[in-house]
Amino acid sequence: MARIDHLLVSDEALVAQCEVDRYRASGPGGQHRNKTESAVRLRHKLTGVSAIGEDSRSQSENKLHAVRRLRSAIALEVREPVSLEGYVPSARLAGFVARGTAPLGAKTKLTGEYWAAIAELLDLLVAGDLEIAATAQRLGITTGGMSKFLLHDDQVARVVNDLRRAKGMRALR
Repeated sequence: MARIDHLLVSDEALVAQCEVDRYRASGPGGQHRNKTESAVRLRHKLTGVSAIGEDSRSQSENKLHAVRRLRSAIALEVREPVSLEGYVPSARLAGFVARGTAPLGAKTKLTGEYWAAIAELLDLLVAGDLEIAATAQRLGITTGGMSKFLLHDDQVARVVNDLRRAKGMRALR
């Protein structure tokens, strides 16, 4: 199963692909928090990526938080090879690029479609040796537009800058 399939499945289907641990969360939240197993940890069996939800005293809310975090973690951590020869972006990524960063609000960032586009964008960037200008050219956008996409979300920016630093490149600002 390809990574994109993990990103686009329903929350229930994604949870079904995971080992689910319930445990008692520590920290603030009153007596209820420390007496019930309301925190949730999801370990995705196929990718090895894990995420937790322990923000709430409700196990169901924590499960939802964990699923959202897992979806983003898979997109940000799991890379798939991209052949640059004759590369054509998916309709998802092309639409994402065409709309620009304006519609990338909090609700959009909760969707599998968003994370699938981000994953493809990161795969393309890595395949192009993290060169912003070359990746932008492949997508038909400006270097500034490409930088905006990569910096619009703190998690995405952190991953891109960590990858660039590891190759001795300067971080994007």
